[in-house]
Amino acid sequence: MTGLPVLITASNKPRIYEMDAAGLAAWCESKDFPEYRAEQIRRWIFGRRANDFSEMHDVPAALRNEMASEFSLFPARVEKHQIASDRTEKLLLELSDGQLIECVLMRETDRRTICISTQVGCAMGCVFCASGLLGLKRNLTTGEILEQVLRLDRLLPKGEQITNVVVMGIGEPLANLKSLIPALDTLNEKGGLGLGARRITISTVGLPDKIRELAKLGKQYNLAVSLHAPNNELRNRLVPVNDKIGVDAILEAADDYFAVTGRRVTYEYVLLSGVNDEPYHARELAKRLQSRIAHVNLIPMNGVTELEFVAPTAPRTDEFVQVLESFGIPATVRKRKGADIDAACGQLRLSRELKPTVVE
Repeated sequence: MTGLPVLITASNKPRIYEMDAAGLAAWCESKDFPEYRAEQIRRWIFGRRANDFSEMHDVPAALRNEMASEFSLFPARVEKHQIASDRTEKLLLELSDGQLIECVLMRETDRRTICISTQVGCAMGCVFCASGLLGLKRNLTTGEILEQVLRLDRLLPKGEQITNVVVMGIGEPLANLKSLIPALDTLNEKGGLGLGARRITISTVGLPDKIRELAKLGKQYNLAVSLHAPNNELRNRLVPVNDKIGVDAILEAADDYFAVTGRRVTYEYVLLSGVNDEPYHARELAKRLQSRIAHVNLIPMNGVTELEFVAPTAPRTDEFVQVLESFGIPATVRKRKGADIDAACGQLRLSRELKPTVVE
């Protein structure tokens, strides 16, 4: 396993990958170096997993010195690194302003999937999620989003690479499209990770205007809508922002996304025992989705100490799946990863933020 960069303190220098390929080429020319040097630099960052500018041995020393004086590679500090028995790895990163974010690497037989955050905290207020318990602090920059990807990439041994990206970490991704899209474009393009758009999934609580804005970009990213309830009464309780939106408006926007992109929409549904997991909930959900090209991803609740919700039993979960499938709605149950670490989204950050300060 490749080690993480060793950093003592966070740096305030901008990340060099905040610039796109054209921007980096222009910067190289401004320093009297040919623009092709930008390709070399990006190859070291995204392909050869350099942890420091000094490792870029085919880049002139003078250019390496210029980069080191103006930019950083990994300015955040690893506050905590957890490794689960199933080899899921979770990083808690401290940013330059002291804020904390999480990102996760999940290993399966033929996949290496990472989950990244887009905000510090979250304003959506979902009552079963640890991410928003402390409110929204701020949006992440493009560089802060990309640093998560690059750090997780460096946890993989030589010969392995990231195969899928899910933007399902802390925050509401569509509320930070300005920073997110340039980051995803970098992952998508040949000079970056070269990851196909169809291997990238963006999750949203359901912001209709932003869903349509994303559709108009003409990308082939997968859209996952965190529905969690089949009707407004229940969803208003679980996802407070729904009170100003409504399930119908979300489904209509998702329909528009499918019409524009041709990409099937996934509807995520966290199963909460005794709350939204009854067979009649499944029937109501199925009837809403029956006329749509849709897929339901059922997510048994990940236990969080600060929250009262728990996952239903396996038989109840199976019954929910059976009801959906009886209506012709394809459904899967998400495999639980990292069960023996702080696996729930925002859980590690929350435990760190709530940790009592020791006064000596």
